[in-house]
Amino acid sequence: MFPAVKQLYTCKVCFEGFTQSGNFRRHQQIHTGEKPYTCNVCSKGFTQSRTLKEHQLIHTGEKPYTCEVCFKGFTQSGNFRRHQRIHTGEKPYTCNVCSKGFTESGTLKEHQLIHTGEKPYTCEVCFKGFTQSGSLERHQRIHTGEKPYTCKVCFKRFTQSGSLEIHQRIHTGETPYTCNVCFIGFTQSGSLEIHQRIHTGEKPYKCKVCFKGFTKSCNLERHQRIHTGEKPYTCKVCFKGFTTSGNLEIHQRVHTGEKPYTCKVCFKGFTQSGSLEIHQRIHTGEKPYKCKVCFKGFTKSGNLEIHQRVHTGEKPYTCKVCFKGFTQSGSLKIHQRVHTGEKPYTRKVCFKGFTLSQQLEKHKALHM
Repeated sequence: MFPAVKQLYTCKVCFEGFTQSGNFRRHQQIHTGEKPYTCNVCSKGFTQSRTLKEHQLIHTGEKPYTCEVCFKGFTQSGNFRRHQRIHTGEKPYTCNVCSKGFTESGTLKEHQLIHTGEKPYTCEVCFKGFTQSGSLERHQRIHTGEKPYTCKVCFKRFTQSGSLEIHQRIHTGETPYTCNVCFIGFTQSGSLEIHQRIHTGEKPYKCKVCFKGFTKSCNLERHQRIHTGEKPYTCKVCFKGFTTSGNLEIHQRVHTGEKPYTCKVCFKGFTQSGSLEIHQRIHTGEKPYKCKVCFKGFTKSGNLEIHQRVHTGEKPYTCKVCFKGFTQSGSLKIHQRVHTGEKPYTRKVCFKGFTLSQQLEKHKALHM
């Protein structure tokens, strides 16, 4: 048996005991808020001289700790040790509920909140709860529009330093995370983890309403808005709501007229990269979506889906007045004009109205 360690110093605030006076004094600074060590560059205060020394490396640019595998430099030994676990695969912190491993104790603590359901950090604007203070801080930038991190190459701005670091790999071409099945490289460890689910078929995120499975938590979160009707992203011009920030960003181009994606063949501009990709098939003749019944090819998956209703007889869109069924929502919309009398296409010369744009074009031809 070892003799009990005598605790000579006791904190009068929280009653924690210490064997060394130095540790006791440093602890008391938690309660007093004292930060006796100050940076002579930015005046930031620190409780320990060692922490100040590490901070000063930010200003000097010095990174004394270098990874022997990828040669990445670090200002702090702790960050260096945590980084090494990327290469070794070591995850020394394990969740006692689901046995998932983590490289950092802080990440494990945050993970455990998933099991308890606790969200101690709440947004004062929309009252959304978060398990991490950092997640709340990043979320608040949705409301403030703040993007404090800027790329030095293309000047694109980001709400998170990590997002900037990942973005910079576009310019450097660095893909430090590699799939051990197909050897595809990734700029993010999370992207690799998600990619590996293609090989395993794992869909760990389940909708509690319809039980649909997802490979990504963000995909589940977006999907749940179908059930809740939530549209947290609002256009500041026309106040239209959107379920995703990406859809809002694309919508805003209606107001700005921006078309950042350009066809290299005919120079036509598009607001979305997907629209450009579909358009390019006009030039290439590619029809990647094939009907399994008649083998007809289509440039869009949506067109294939509509076509398949020819074979199945499905008519998912029904008129609420006469109950006639239609294969496409657009066909239903046109049909409803029979009941409403709406004629949205008007000739500017004679002011005659038409229910279809084709009818207006035919009418114009008669007067030419």
